[in-house]
Amino acid sequence: MRTWPTVASIAIEHLTKRYPSGTTALDDANLDIADGEFVAIVGPSGCGKSTLLRILAGLDTATEGHAAVEGAAPAASALPSATVFQEASLFPWMRVGENVAFAFDSLGVPRADIQRRVADVLALVGLGDYARAWPHELSGGMKQRAAVARAFVTDPPVLFMDEPFGALDEQTRVGLANELMRLWERSPKTVVFVTHGIEEAVTLADRVVVMSARPGTIKAVIPVPFPRPRDAVAIRAEPGFGELVVRIWDLLR
Repeated sequence: MRTWPTVASIAIEHLTKRYPSGTTALDDANLDIADGEFVAIVGPSGCGKSTLLRILAGLDTATEGHAAVEGAAPAASALPSATVFQEASLFPWMRVGENVAFAFDSLGVPRADIQRRVADVLALVGLGDYARAWPHELSGGMKQRAAVARAFVTDPPVLFMDEPFGALDEQTRVGLANELMRLWERSPKTVVFVTHGIEEAVTLADRVVVMSARPGTIKAVIPVPFPRPRDAVAIRAEPGFGELVVRIWDLLR
């Protein structure tokens, strides 16, 4: 089995994405993300935040500029990464445990190690008793828990998350935010997290990247000062939490 760094840095320089129609989705974006940093990206609908994430994940290409994950272009990087989308994207013909184990496909990990790590991560996201369940038997929140488990199970150095909790109710979102933070604290990695939720961004991130309306560019990068570990409910009572949320809202107006 190949080895790799536990975390990875990301560099974005003058990144621009234009479509053949002439629409500019992303315009001259610049950002450095440190090893092991949790960065959230917020912005209006259509501002290019998901486009930026897809380029970093190697799922799309830029028209101009440069992006690098640990020094290599995303599509050419040998580093493994994982991506979690708003839809859980579980294979309906596989049980939950099999869906999570699929992340090890072609990695050459011994079967016993896979079974142990799948059981461990399912327990951490509260699905320890659902390894044999079918996806259609799960609620929306449980499906997203399984998707997050699949992203973490191979311990990739980079994790991309594109509005992973966007379709869920607030109570489920808060619970999943806590589970995500516990997983990240247990197994640190570089995370790029796209969200429409400003409170969610402040709760999770080390820094919040604020994007302007289309053509999207990076308008501001706001440090989040609250210590870790954090709790997704208790943090809202922290002095300065509300003021930081309002500051980001003002930037989005």
